[in-house]
Amino acid sequence: DSIEMDNFKNARTRAMLELLYATGIRVSELCNLKLSQLNLKMKYLNVIGKGDKERLLPLNDYVCKILSCYIYDFRYPKLDFKDNDYLFKDGATTGKTAIVEDDLLLKEACINANIKKKVSPHTIRHTFATHLYENGADLRSIQELLGHSDISTTTIYTHVSNNKIID
Repeated sequence: DSIEMDNFKNARTRAMLELLYATGIRVSELCNLKLSQLNLKMKYLNVIGKGDKERLLPLNDYVCKILSCYIYDFRYPKLDFKDNDYLFKDGATTGKTAIVEDDLLLKEACINANIKKKVSPHTIRHTFATHLYENGADLRSIQELLGHSDISTTTIYTHVSNNKIID
C-alpha cells in the first residue's frame, strides 16, 4: 500500500509486486509475461516456466483490480497493445531493467511501510509460499503453483523441515 498508483512507473511497480505476491511467479517469468497470457475476466494467468513448462495460476479479485488499473489507466495510454504484447516491458526498458529499477522502488516502499528486513522480489516468492503453507495449503499444491519439479525445493521456500513432511 505504500506505492501510490499515481503515475506509470509507480503503477507498474505496484502491479508487478502485487502479481509476484499473488502468484509466486519467478522474476524471470514476470519479465516475460505477455498480455495474451493474462485473463482478467476469468481470473487466471498462464505462465511459461523453467523448461517451457506451462501452468495456470488463479488470480484473486484484488490483484485483478490492480492489474486492470495498471493496464487500462497507465499502460494502454502509453503503449499500443499491437506494438507491445509484453505486460511490463515499455519499449524503452526491458522487463529485467524494469525489475531492477523497481527493486529500488521496492526498497523505498519497504522504508515507507516501516519494513526493516531486506526485501527483494525473490523474497516475495518465498513469502507467497510460506503464507500459503501457514494458512493450510498442502505442500503438493504449493509445489504446483511455484512450478517446482521436486518437492524438496518447495520445502526450502516454505521453511518446512523434512521432519514436518514425514508428519
